[in-house]
Amino acid sequence: MNEEVDKETRKMNRQNLINKLKKMNENRALIDPEEEKKKEMMLFEKLYKEQKDESEEHHTYKVIPKFYFKVPSEDECLLQKLREESRAAFLQRKGRQLLDQDELQGLWYLLDKHHTPPMVGEEQMINYEDFLKVANQAGPKCKPFFKSTVYAKLLGNDPHGRIPILQFFNYVMRKVWLHQTRIGLSLYDVAGQGYLRESDLENYILELIPTLPQLDGLEKSFYSFYVCTAVRKFFFFLDPLRTGKIRIQDILACRFLDDLLELRDEDLSREQLECNWFSAPSALRVYGQYLNLDKDQNGMLSKQELSRYGTATLTKVFIDRVFQECLTYEGEMDYKTYLDFVLALENRKEPQALQYIFRLLDVQQKGFLTIFDLNFFFRAIIEKIKEHGQEPVSFLDVKDEIFDMIKPADPYKITIQDLIKSCQGDLVVSILIDLRDFFSYENREFIVNEQMKDSKDGTNSSNEKGQVDLVLLLSICLLILKVFSLTNNVNLSLLNKQRNKMNKSSVTLKTICSY
Repeated sequence: MNEEVDKETRKMNRQNLINKLKKMNENRALIDPEEEKKKEMMLFEKLYKEQKDESEEHHTYKVIPKFYFKVPSEDECLLQKLREESRAAFLQRKGRQLLDQDELQGLWYLLDKHHTPPMVGEEQMINYEDFLKVANQAGPKCKPFFKSTVYAKLLGNDPHGRIPILQFFNYVMRKVWLHQTRIGLSLYDVAGQGYLRESDLENYILELIPTLPQLDGLEKSFYSFYVCTAVRKFFFFLDPLRTGKIRIQDILACRFLDDLLELRDEDLSREQLECNWFSAPSALRVYGQYLNLDKDQNGMLSKQELSRYGTATLTKVFIDRVFQECLTYEGEMDYKTYLDFVLALENRKEPQALQYIFRLLDVQQKGFLTIFDLNFFFRAIIEKIKEHGQEPVSFLDVKDEIFDMIKPADPYKITIQDLIKSCQGDLVVSILIDLRDFFSYENREFIVNEQMKDSKDGTNSSNEKGQVDLVLLLSICLLILKVFSLTNNVNLSLLNKQRNKMNKSSVTLKTICSY
């Protein structure tokens, strides 16, 4: 009985639903499609107007353009590819706007043709009127260089108000080179944010090596070490906060890129190559020193091995601080960390190097040095002096001299800013960490007096000048003997007496050698 009632109820519900659907279809057929579309458009305009009114709440919204565009994430492959292609097209367009070799030669021809006489010596000049004539004939690519501001900057003391043609042409070539280099570096900017990471700069230098004739002799097996050596200098000086990236603008502004690209010149002298950090002799020298220090040949340096750096006169306390503060692997230093160490010690006058050493001297990480810090490091100097059988120097005297040299803003604290501002920071840190430099500082008065004596006496004969040179040579020998503990076989008192005697009478080199 119940089943029949349920069956009848379901049938009625189904019929009611069918009737409703039929009625709905009949009503929809009566609605005009155009009228429905019109209602939809009115609703859209209403919603759009409301949203627009909300975005125009502040009047600045009308004049400030959108300046933030979110960088696509790693999983957004399509957007990343679009960004890369857009940047590549942009850089190509910028590259086409630069002057090529033929256009530069054409510009020089026009400048030479329209120069304004008379010449100054052998240098051609040009006035502003002829300057504008060249601008009209040079073409659209040259127009950015022919501005009144550029002319005013190059204007010197010429009575006719002219500028040197060669100086202007060098300015144009320098600007073109900077733009070309900027575009070249930007091609390695994977993130597209105007900076290079360490891996980006490594790729740039690695691909640059074949274009530098001065590096032709490098073995390919040494390329990785050369690239590491070159990149560390950029990051040591341009990334002192160790963020892991350098702005392309900073790379262009510094002189390092000029030094690197200078290796394109095949006629560099030996002295120029030795002074250039990026040259093959310099890179081989640094890497060779690293290998010589690595006595166990495990590719890393221990404290004992690093203590032999240079003349082996760095104090043990300083070496300990290096391993405490710098990145090490199981207590040993790798080549990259060693490069930072070398760059700091070889460039102590530079603020970045002083900051590196200051961090090691600031034992308590207070941001300044106190008498305690100075005493902590100078005690190691005193210990080395005693080991060499010399009388120790009073720390209080050295402390007073340090504060007199630095003249800190706070008479009880020395900050990194005080060291840099005093221009004596390199001397101060040297006498605290290196026994050889301390001895040089202690004996500075004798060397200065000899130099002053030589400069004041303009009637000295060549023999007397040679005598002073021998005195200085003997003084240096005394310092070396003190440092390297060779006093067992040499009588220092005899050498001191001989040096004093040389100040009063002439002595031959044979006399010195007899000692």
